[in-house]
Amino acid sequence: MDVQNKAYLSIEQLTDRYLGSAKKAETLKTFEGLSFQQILDRKTTQETGGNLRFSKHALGRLSDRNIELSEGQLERLNDGARKAGQKGIRESLVIVDQLAFIVNVPNQTVVTAMDSTETTENIFTNINGAVII
Repeated sequence: MDVQNKAYLSIEQLTDRYLGSAKKAETLKTFEGLSFQQILDRKTTQETGGNLRFSKHALGRLSDRNIELSEGQLERLNDGARKAGQKGIRESLVIVDQLAFIVNVPNQTVVTAMDSTETTENIFTNINGAVII
């Protein structure tokens, strides 16, 4: 090990230099003047701004059961998921007309879908709330 000038730093000096215990970290700004948190918040609201995604499983169920959603039904489904999120529901049953959807609210993802003929027992598990639109 080649030590120049035999200048050793104390633990306190190293702590101050690398951990900045005396200074608070500055918020870095991007070229637009936004912080990382502001960009993340903006991106999150754009992605979850009312457009649900459908999982591969849900798309398969829609196809297998010949379920086609109208624009109005899709809007109401998005509205139901938004309302569930406002109430703190994480896994929600959203009923639109005669269709039932299980929605993972934090991920804005429809997990499965079924119509009234599929729900013979009318039992839904692993949900913590329901929205009837």
